[in-house]
Amino acid sequence: VQLQASGGGLVQTGGSLRLSCAASARPTAMAWFRQAPGKDREFVAAIRWTGGSASYSGSVRGRFTISRDNARNSLDLHMTTLLPEDTAVYHCAARDGGRNYPISSQLHVQGTYDYWGQGTQVTVSS
Repeated sequence: VQLQASGGGLVQTGGSLRLSCAASARPTAMAWFRQAPGKDREFVAAIRWTGGSASYSGSVRGRFTISRDNARNSLDLHMTTLLPEDTAVYHCAARDGGRNYPISSQLHVQGTYDYWGQGTQVTVSS
């Protein structure tokens, strides 16, 4: 499965951005993770492909919204009220469509996902 992320850029504090990720095949779940310079990669948000239940990290809940398009096998992340601490490279990830659907407690775990996109830079200026 190939993942192609897009939509990153430079925005001022308080601004908005939308990230997209196109998958070449239907997954069972997809997620966004991010990695800031000098820090470990961390979970941002995830969504199960059937049912559409979503999970968010505490730092983005209420500001970011994850959604998916079943017909296009694509994933979006609508980010609002952006803060300088949101600056990072954002990676989309997908769980293979042949695997079982992850339970809620697995959605934030990197090992849940089999495929990773190349990343897109988000920079929030203060």
